[in-house]
Amino acid sequence: MYIEEKQLRDFIRDSGLISRRDFDAMVEKADEEGKSIGETLVKNGKLDEDELRKVEAYILGIPFVDLKTQKIDFEVLSLIPEPIARNHNIISFKKEGDSLEVAMLDTDDLAAIDFVKKKVHLKILPRLTDSASIKSVLLQYQKSLKAEFGDIIKKESVEIKSIPDGGVEGKDTPSKETLKKLAEDLPVVKIVDTLLKHAILQNASDIHIEPHEAQVVIRYRIDGILHDTMVLPKNVSDSITARIKVLSNLKLDEKRLPQDGRFKVETGSEKVSFRVSILPTHFGEKTVMRLLKDSVSGFTLEGLGFHGTSLEYLHKALRAHTGMILTTGPTGSGKTTTLYTMIDLLNTPDVNISTVEDPIEYQMARVNQTQVKPEIGFTFSSGLRSLVRQDPDIIMVGEIRDNETASLAVNASLTGHLVLSTLHTNSASGAIPRLLDMKIEPFLIVSTLNVVIAQRLVRKLCDSKEKYFLNKAGIETLAKSVDLDRVLKALKEENIVPAKANWEDVPFYKPRESEECKDGYGGRIGIHEVLPVTQEIKDMIIQGKTSGEIEDYARKSGMLVMIEDGIFKAAQGLTTIEEVLRVVSE
Repeated sequence: MYIEEKQLRDFIRDSGLISRRDFDAMVEKADEEGKSIGETLVKNGKLDEDELRKVEAYILGIPFVDLKTQKIDFEVLSLIPEPIARNHNIISFKKEGDSLEVAMLDTDDLAAIDFVKKKVHLKILPRLTDSASIKSVLLQYQKSLKAEFGDIIKKESVEIKSIPDGGVEGKDTPSKETLKKLAEDLPVVKIVDTLLKHAILQNASDIHIEPHEAQVVIRYRIDGILHDTMVLPKNVSDSITARIKVLSNLKLDEKRLPQDGRFKVETGSEKVSFRVSILPTHFGEKTVMRLLKDSVSGFTLEGLGFHGTSLEYLHKALRAHTGMILTTGPTGSGKTTTLYTMIDLLNTPDVNISTVEDPIEYQMARVNQTQVKPEIGFTFSSGLRSLVRQDPDIIMVGEIRDNETASLAVNASLTGHLVLSTLHTNSASGAIPRLLDMKIEPFLIVSTLNVVIAQRLVRKLCDSKEKYFLNKAGIETLAKSVDLDRVLKALKEENIVPAKANWEDVPFYKPRESEECKDGYGGRIGIHEVLPVTQEIKDMIIQGKTSGEIEDYARKSGMLVMIEDGIFKAAQGLTTIEEVLRVVSE
């Protein structure tokens, strides 16, 4: 199915897809670089990949199919397993007799065609499609699986045997052997496996299993918001908890004390770790599981939401061989992901990177990661003390919690190491009084601190968003919370809006429900404030200025605070004003 270069050039020139002048310029460029005309047109933005695929389909005589609005029968769809469909961009969408029509982005992917042929024992008819169609159909897998999971759980929960419950007093508590037998019962295994797989498919960050008086409520945290997912009969509570305890290697017969553990599952092409916390409550043991994808590579600082001068300050700090970079924010604000992304950028063969963490949330190749164990006296401070004797170039400390860890981190950065860590403060400037509170001398802070990042996560809008413009009253209301002049200046500097634009000309967006996004949001992005510790700020720290005074000076020097960065991203169409105000006010 090879297309001759001359044939492709002749067709594009005569098709009118791009102007003759642009076409001639692209031909010249393709010849200079020794590339095909198709590759050159896509690279220079004259055609997108989907338009080029349609051209190739027409020349080759292969039908082009648009599946964006097509509902595919689940029996036909599931002929190709979801991981294969996702990894090879191949969808089965129509079956007639002994033939199966499959939609692909690359009809030359013979390995995928051969795999499907061997699996379904049917004649395969490849069709070209676009990436939006593939994305739309992959969502149908999730919806169909959700319905299927609901049926499995409903059916299996009926079959679970009920066991005597000792209640709050703990009378007639089942033995360890009874609980173990219960945990290995097939219906229980199916229910727990289903819950885990469904949570992974939904991109949940946490699973909450909450026993109540008459039922068990399952909730998933998706994009930072908790959603009720399923309600199960009360009799399944002990069985599910026992199964999770078996997976996490926890004590089955301990129901009075909290327990923490972890386990790992492999699904499709990815491994997911589950961090388990079990807490006794009035109606039984509540279980919360945090989902952690094993690989964090592939993130970029730009992808996390850093931009403009903030991004420049970060890259400058990462080029330094000594000093400290701190990320601050509450639990669940994405601090760890930011740290790992920076570690990923620094992770080259010529440096030794060592970490001390609690827990190790992501495993990284070529990084020496250490898990603290407070119960045996192996704390952040003792781990950090040992790390500096391991000849590291870069050290990551999961969290600075106490005076000793803070002192050791500062000393490590003074003695030729780059130290990355996190603090629990509400703003970037708030990190300085927090370090002073931990008995770190001001002259040590100014000698070591390079940059401080404060962050939160906001939900991202889906493509189905609805455009609108603020009226005069809306602009005046927003101006009470945000310095709009500074935000507009930043938008103009980064060419997001035209140089002569006013706020009346800047489009904002509202969430709109769609098949893909139930509430109009999908995924999250960071809003940040990045405080570079410049010479002027160092002088202010030595002079004992407050965090408010330091923040005021940083803002006058061009730093966007979190709420301003949020409005910046709302003006980009990434999120909504309401979402930014919700998160920052929290």
